[in-house]
Amino acid sequence: MTHPEMTVRDLIDLLSGCDRSAPVRQAMNPFFPMAHRLAQVVQSVDGTGRTVVYLAEGRDEDTQFGHLPPEVAVALSWHGPVQAPPRRPRRRASGK
Repeated sequence: MTHPEMTVRDLIDLLSGCDRSAPVRQAMNPFFPMAHRLAQVVQSVDGTGRTVVYLAEGRDEDTQFGHLPPEVAVALSWHGPVQAPPRRPRRRASGK
């Protein structure tokens, strides 16, 4: 089963509702979600002759910001919501 690909028009429509001054980051790797800085937009042609636009991360060492915020991973359905375990009463030192 093939999934419809997002087009540049779809991306522009989605971005039109966002803060225009906000930085753009790329979420990568659903099993170990990380955030990356976007540096380039490159248009090319794939093997079938169709135009494709690529969003690329930068080459600098600070391109990767670290772990994706948990709420973003949940919103992307990469992780399920996690609740903190219930708190237990703390044990007291007996002094023995």
